Amino acid sequence: MQPESSVSLKRDVVAVRIPSGEQLTLPQGSEVIITQALGGSFTVVIPHQPGLFRIDSRDADALGRESGDTVQAAAPDAPFDVEKVWEQLRNCYDPEIPVNIVDLGLIYSLDVEDDPSGVGKRVSIKMTLTAPGCGMGPILAADAERRVLTVPGVASACVELVWEPQWTPDRISPAGREKLGMV
Repeated sequence: MQPESSVSLKRDVVAVRIPSGEQLTLPQGSEVIITQALGGSFTVVIPHQPGLFRIDSRDADALGRESGDTVQAAAPDAPFDVEKVWEQLRNCYDPEIPVNIVDLGLIYSLDVEDDPSGVGKRVSIKMTLTAPGCGMGPILAADAERRVLTVPGVASACVELVWEPQWTPDRISPAGREKLGMV
């Protein structure tokens, strides 16, 4: 998405500094420039402040936007389809790179087993980040977990951040490479 003209925040909103993960409250009336709006979240620049910030989809109204994020809990006893899990993960985006976490090659494994409750499935995911020191890891993992829990038939989900093997650009899918102009 191309940067837009300044947007004035309609209300106070919590933003997360990228890549540290530090949270801060931006006051109503603050001017921001949206640089990325993917997967329901927004990456913004704040004039006269260094760096980028992420605003969650739940706060889209503060930007005068509609969320576009349709994440809702699903019934764990519904029929399960693992492809629906992958679809939800493709809605999670790195806030600095306009490619989803699947096509970036951040998902190392996705395992499905019967949930211990006896109803539905438990989905366990191992994912990494493009940089080990990135403070956005817990935020991206929580976003992925929240989305997986919306898949019919999923009773529980766990997203674990791992660092081995170390991520390299070789893990980016052909679709991700195309999006980044690497082909």
